[in-house]
Amino acid sequence: MSIRFGTDGWRAVISEDFTFENVRLVAQAIADMFQNTQNGPEITFVVGYDTRFLSDRYAKTVAGVLAANGVRVLLTERFAATPAVSYAIVTHHAAGGVMITASHNPPRYNGLKLKAAYGGSASPADSKQVEKVLAANLRAGRAPREISLEEGLGRGMITCFDPYPDYARHIRNLVDLDAIARSGLPMVIDAMYGAGIGYTDRLLRETGVEPLTLHHEMNPGFGGLHPEPIGKHLSDLSDLMQKSDAMLGLATDGDADRIGAVGPDGSFLDPHCIMTLTLDYLLQKGGQGAVVKTVSTTQMLNRLAEEQGLEVIETPVGFNHISELMLSRDVLIGGEESGGISIKGHIPEGDGVLMGLLLAELVAKQGNDVKALMNRLMDRIGHFAYARHDYQVRPFSKPELVGHLTASAPGQLAGRSVVDLNTRDGVKYLLKDGSWLLIRPSGTEPVLRVYAEAHTMDDVQRLLTEGGRLAEIAQRAMA
Repeated sequence: MSIRFGTDGWRAVISEDFTFENVRLVAQAIADMFQNTQNGPEITFVVGYDTRFLSDRYAKTVAGVLAANGVRVLLTERFAATPAVSYAIVTHHAAGGVMITASHNPPRYNGLKLKAAYGGSASPADSKQVEKVLAANLRAGRAPREISLEEGLGRGMITCFDPYPDYARHIRNLVDLDAIARSGLPMVIDAMYGAGIGYTDRLLRETGVEPLTLHHEMNPGFGGLHPEPIGKHLSDLSDLMQKSDAMLGLATDGDADRIGAVGPDGSFLDPHCIMTLTLDYLLQKGGQGAVVKTVSTTQMLNRLAEEQGLEVIETPVGFNHISELMLSRDVLIGGEESGGISIKGHIPEGDGVLMGLLLAELVAKQGNDVKALMNRLMDRIGHFAYARHDYQVRPFSKPELVGHLTASAPGQLAGRSVVDLNTRDGVKYLLKDGSWLLIRPSGTEPVLRVYAEAHTMDDVQRLLTEGGRLAEIAQRAMA
């Protein structure tokens, strides 16, 4: 069976594995699992979708299967940002939700994110249970039940709704949009053709700010753009920043749960810096709580937390791990290097709209551009640089890879002593000067990721070269 849930749902290539037939099978398994674990009255599910090719039809298919199984469905009336759909789960007291999206993956992919009642990603245990129920249904030859959208609407089992109003009210309680408006901060909002269209820009306009917009047209193939807000995919935003008088550029990914930013000179501000600036700003406002970050996220957060005596908790990659801690602990901020970040008072879900607006607030109030603010902060806590290389690979065993990398761990990397190994997710080599190198497989693509952070970009590149060499050796050993 080719349907497997990764770090945040199931993703596959459209028309290969991501087909209507398979979507129906997954939706049936979700209905079965939730009805078997819920006691009491009829359950409700929220279903949303992004701007990708066929996402609206896949969402209607999921809604039809859930409704045929006695689940009431709130279906977004148009495409919507994932954090808005997740927030709707909480406001409508739903048992869970489904978001049809492949998030930041290339345009040929689509996917299905399973959400829990608390508005964050379903736990790994719940995702595995869906896989088990799906396998059992296939063994039993049990076909999915389904009714049409029209029948579901007529029977009152499916209701179309707009998640924006409730979500917008909530964001206005977390971000001082009036301060942004008073500052006159000129901005560019790049939706990357994704579901962020009509979210960040609309919230600003409703406050009296008129940002420039980029890639806000409907284009199910993303115009060939890879909708991941990292430097190499934001050249259009960078060019526009340099040609305009804008002081801040904000970019969200395909479903708007990730954030990237660009300064007035066109330089990229990665999520490490965004999260570090935000943490510093929250601390200035008197915020308290633990700092949660994934294994691939910057040591700058550790430096800031150490200044204030805050606990730092490191997790495997995947926002579901952060969600669990935000539900059980007092967490001030939680995030990952890919740009999924959330704060205290919000749902345990990465939110590119919220974090972009919060970054705009701190820039507006501190009266400087993001690059200058980041340099000033690094002067205090130490200068760091970061980069990541991705390698297309054949399928392999993750435990076997970790075993090879651990067994052959070098005593030094790029001239620095290796002082510890972290195998929480892949293999992370911790170096004496605070630098680190991480090698881990992606949970959603046939990709091996190599990450590095050091005090200069030259040192980062040396570590990435070493990481590529170690990964190649390990793959040859497994061949």
